[in-house]
Amino acid sequence: MSFLKCFRWRILAKLCLVVIGTAAAVLLSDNGAQIGAEAIQDIEHGKKILVLNYHKVDNSFNSLAIPPEDFRAQMQFLNEQGYHTISPDELYAGLTGKGELPQNPVLITFDDGYRDNYTNAYPILKELHMKATIFVVPGFTNVNKNYLTWDQMLEMEQNGITIESHTLNHKALEGLTDEQIRTELRDSKQRLEERLGHSVEFLAYPTGTYNLHIAGLAQEAGYIAAFTVKYGNVDLGSNIYALERVPVFRTEHTMRDFYERLQYRPILEQFGWKKN
Repeated sequence: MSFLKCFRWRILAKLCLVVIGTAAAVLLSDNGAQIGAEAIQDIEHGKKILVLNYHKVDNSFNSLAIPPEDFRAQMQFLNEQGYHTISPDELYAGLTGKGELPQNPVLITFDDGYRDNYTNAYPILKELHMKATIFVVPGFTNVNKNYLTWDQMLEMEQNGITIESHTLNHKALEGLTDEQIRTELRDSKQRLEERLGHSVEFLAYPTGTYNLHIAGLAQEAGYIAAFTVKYGNVDLGSNIYALERVPVFRTEHTMRDFYERLQYRPILEQFGWKKN
């Protein structure tokens, strides 16, 4: 949605409140359901859920690679600031009214399932008793030595780490046929479930790209929610199949940038409640 369109929605909401009255004002949600003014205010002023997005945790000179000492400092900062780590199941329960979220909830996610998630990130998370989620590519598992093995995944799942799907082979879904997309989504889910012994219901889109049609195919494949790399915090106005995340990169001032990202609120969230 463009900035101008978001701004117009905001103005429309205010006009509705003035002309019709707060109790009667309604807008339409993404699925066409009527949303009352009170619900809109609940979304705007309700709990914001921070979802952090990492990839690698090592000392390589790569913007996606966070040095282990910086990762430790970031996790310690979250602990000291009163953040509580949650699982995807807890996030979903909170968004659907089936459970209560803790104060200052944060979902820590990793994409791709690199081996360093086990060797470098996992010991820090375990030491600090923090939960995290890794979206893995099962087509790479036990094939490419740079990625997690099944045994490593099973061990981590015994200690607060959730393993979920990043598709079978990490192909950009928008360039595939429907049948190819179905294979990437379905086979990844099935292979993970067979090897890990539990349901796999959450997806992170490869490269973060998606559209409403792909989201529909993800739902058809049995996923109940999906994550993008769209910048922002999750709240009750989020599309459950296009959940926002805050990416964490290696920069010249990695820790300073990390602090700033935790405080930043995308301007589009300030000019309209509706999220695509």
